[in-house]
Amino acid sequence: MTTKHQDTNLLKVENLHTGFFINNELHNAVAGVSFDVKRKEVVCVVGESGCGKSVMSLSIMKLLPEMNSKISDGEILFEGNDLVKKSDKQMRKVRGKDIAMIFQEPMTALNPVFTIGYQLQEVLFNHMKISKKAARERAIELLKEVGISRPERIIDEYPHQLSGGMRQRVMIAMAIAIHPKLLIADEPTTALDVTVQAQILDLLKDIQEKEDMAIMLITHDLGVVAEMADRVLVMYAGQIVESGVVTELFANPSHPYTESLLQSIPRMDEVTDKLNTIGGVVPSLENMPKVGCRFADRCPKAFGDCTKITPQLADVGNGHQTRCLLYDACYPDKTSKKEEVKQ
Repeated sequence: MTTKHQDTNLLKVENLHTGFFINNELHNAVAGVSFDVKRKEVVCVVGESGCGKSVMSLSIMKLLPEMNSKISDGEILFEGNDLVKKSDKQMRKVRGKDIAMIFQEPMTALNPVFTIGYQLQEVLFNHMKISKKAARERAIELLKEVGISRPERIIDEYPHQLSGGMRQRVMIAMAIAIHPKLLIADEPTTALDVTVQAQILDLLKDIQEKEDMAIMLITHDLGVVAEMADRVLVMYAGQIVESGVVTELFANPSHPYTESLLQSIPRMDEVTDKLNTIGGVVPSLENMPKVGCRFADRCPKAFGDCTKITPQLADVGNGHQTRCLLYDACYPDKTSKKEEVKQ
């Protein structure tokens, strides 16, 4: 885990609302999200599938389909420039060069009809004035950097000829080709075996240190969070429900959702017949609660007002914030309710 970063923000997201049209009505998958990423910092975004993590990352890259999705409100400030206002032509200059992304499934992210070399060199041609010979040499060099053996041969092969781990390394090579300032990694270890997962995470840490870039890592694996993060954003149903420095959040989780996630991790020092689970499911876009806490129907600490009053993010100290009525300064009964919950 790295801690060397400046205080200035590289990325600042303010009150982001991103939705999808269902029966001609806009339903927000990301609702009022605000956060920042500092230079050279690793920020992990964690939560169950369907919580809005990937939609948030695709909103930053402006890669969501315009025909059925919309950023209806908010700002995405990258080095002070609002990406929301940029045209697609302007965004093409940002993507790959200043902000790069590693997608969840490399087999679908890579084009099956083009060689690895063609796809790597395409990134270089899009952002650099470079000859074909120099581009091929740089592509081979990138494959070496991400730990692929025999790069001179691999460069002429197709995605289906590589293993899952090798395809993911190719995706990382494409992402770092132009030395981006921010790397968004969306579940980069999904569908990989444990050994390969560890190798990919080590590779990302090494590259982050070498390139001095910031990383926004999206995952549902809290083990990955503990190993990689400087700060953590916990998302649920399109909202950030808790955020803080990784050591503080793991030691003192304040939101019941975060507590439930941590309790679901198997422990080496405990023998149990059954793993802890969180009952229920994340609400669908069409059934998202309009009032109250979105986690209330699954929360073991819920009480009457949880479905009637919408909690706001509250500061609980040490840069730690949580979205729960038990900590909301605007909720007058929070002290007495905390005592009830303890009993």
